[in-house]
Amino acid sequence: MSQDYTGEEKKELLELARTTIEKYLKNQDKEYPLTDNPRFMEKRGVFVTLHKEGDLRGCIGYPLPVKPLFEAIVDNAVSAATEDYRFNPVAPGELKEIDIEISVLTVPEAAASYKDVVVGRDGIIIGKGFNKGLLLPQVPVEQGWNLEEYISYGCMKAGLSSDEWKRPGKSIVSIETFQAIVFGEKE
Repeated sequence: MSQDYTGEEKKELLELARTTIEKYLKNQDKEYPLTDNPRFMEKRGVFVTLHKEGDLRGCIGYPLPVKPLFEAIVDNAVSAATEDYRFNPVAPGELKEIDIEISVLTVPEAAASYKDVVVGRDGIIIGKGFNKGLLLPQVPVEQGWNLEEYISYGCMKAGLSSDEWKRPGKSIVSIETFQAIVFGEKE
């Protein structure tokens, strides 16, 4: 994992996410502010997660480093608040009840076996054919899952049966792992 961000950098990134959502909910406008921090210009995979009273309220991200961190946070903050198909869009008055969490990812790498996955350290991307499902590394810890449950839920997130990873032969699923720097407003 690359070097962690400073407390000030984390605070700035969280403020960027909150301000972006506030502005977008007010006027449907998405701005990419300028930054002079070279670390914020590095292309990074990033997810923005919203919680309301401890429950998931939205989570969207880029698993791969396709945009500079600053831009990726802007995009995914708006998407987590307005485009997560599992939830209605966040209402402007609701935002004060929402806590924001950011996960900055390493580049995913193929795992030789599910046994290589370390719960609490590794996020996973389960794939088979066109199906893919991603779970951030904090999810199994929050849910109290063991390794097998984690892989099974990853399969279901990919739209596969929960035991798809146990099936032998050519139909076997692929597993990629990544790590994340995770920080939120509740810290």
